[in-house]
Amino acid sequence: MKLHTHIYSLFLMIIFFTSCKEPNQINASKGNCKVEKREIVTRFGPKRMVRNVRQDKNGNILIASFQDVFRYDGKMFTNLTSKIQSPSFWDVLEDRKGNLWFATRDSGVYYYNKKSVQHFTTREGLASNQVASIYEDRAGNIWFATGGGASRYDGKSFRNFTTRDGLSSNAVNSIMEDSTGKLWFATRDEPCFYDGKKFTVFKKNNGKPFHNVWSIIEDRKGNIWFGGSILKERKKGNILILEFGFWRYDGNTYTKISNRGTSIILEDKEGNIWTTGTVGLNGYWALTRYDQKTLYDKIPKATEIFALKEMGMLCGILQAKDGSIWFGSMAGVYRYDGMTITQF
Repeated sequence: MKLHTHIYSLFLMIIFFTSCKEPNQINASKGNCKVEKREIVTRFGPKRMVRNVRQDKNGNILIASFQDVFRYDGKMFTNLTSKIQSPSFWDVLEDRKGNLWFATRDSGVYYYNKKSVQHFTTREGLASNQVASIYEDRAGNIWFATGGGASRYDGKSFRNFTTRDGLSSNAVNSIMEDSTGKLWFATRDEPCFYDGKKFTVFKKNNGKPFHNVWSIIEDRKGNIWFGGSILKERKKGNILILEFGFWRYDGNTYTKISNRGTSIILEDKEGNIWTTGTVGLNGYWALTRYDQKTLYDKIPKATEIFALKEMGMLCGILQAKDGSIWFGSMAGVYRYDGMTITQF
């Protein structure tokens, strides 16, 4: 059997996760990892891959890149991690108390309280030092999607969840909490949710298992949206291929919305759905908007807002308070104001 491994590798964003630790709850030590910080202000944004884009309570744009983490105030970029010796940042989050969290590709997470930086790794109880994303739940717990499972931090200790607890895969890409309080996990295999007692895994879609779910959201109507791929068999030659797609789950059934690859998903203030992902098995990457008026049509209207025709990748999406759409790429960050796309 032959698999299109080059496409599969591209869609996985060249990440290699290690095996998980045994489930545990470990008190996090805070006494020996503090680092003094200085912020550097510049007119330029990151030049390397931007994995995620967020916004703080003051409306500043937070940009997590393979170069550093930046804060953009509308005029200048402030490098928040210039004194942290870490090769690549994957995500940034401002928690409800105004503290910042930085996720890295292979160095754990950093906590910044505007005065000093605290470093958390597997030594402090994190499931893995490979952290793809960060999420804060309603109770104020901080969740980390890692290469060794999902880690929950309550301010004092870590609790780790892995396949031994029912998680569908130890390679977790992102986490979100729905309106009923269930926590959803996008993993390198099937999506699943945790109701506080047990995990429920979506095993099949018309008999085919899901693979490589990167992003998962709940819309304003309570539907769950996720992108991934399905392993399908061609009739001629018995060749296995990955078929990308974008799905909606209403609590009972799955509806395939598009064959476009979907890595990150966003619902905007008007109810439109935005995605980044590949177009076709050997295709380019695009920022796509699905019109909210046609979301439940047989073929929803999909508009390509931006495309990378050559080798490249588009990542995290944010709708800022002013309505503009920000998104990351292999070569920095972009802003779309409804008419013009600006690269910083």
